[in-house]
Amino acid sequence: MFSHITLGSNDIAASKKFYDTTLGALGIAPSDINAKGRLVYTTDHGRLIVTRPVNGQPATAANGGTIGFVAGSEQAVDAWHAAGVANGGVPCEDPPGIRHMSTGDLYLAYLRDPTGNKLCALYRVTA
Repeated sequence: MFSHITLGSNDIAASKKFYDTTLGALGIAPSDINAKGRLVYTTDHGRLIVTRPVNGQPATAANGGTIGFVAGSEQAVDAWHAAGVANGGVPCEDPPGIRHMSTGDLYLAYLRDPTGNKLCALYRVTA
């Protein structure tokens, strides 16, 4: 459904450190800062772009918005969360763990990135 998601950042260097390590815990390669000053993380399923806002205004987090990343295991979720906390992320919501949903059990964790964007890593335990 999505080709890409773009998040604003007020500090590309801090975002690079955060996203290189958190996405690296999920098996996604680090990004270089491209000629436009953007980070671009690419997989077979789409792209995450992190950039200063093109209108020159400060980046702000979406209130009520969450970006979710697929993880391959509970351990990957934990590694993602630990990498995020160690690199400028702030834990939010409940600690990493199982959530029992009507569609099956999920193992997930939430963080806010250095700009305040809310993120989630999710592993589907049962369907």
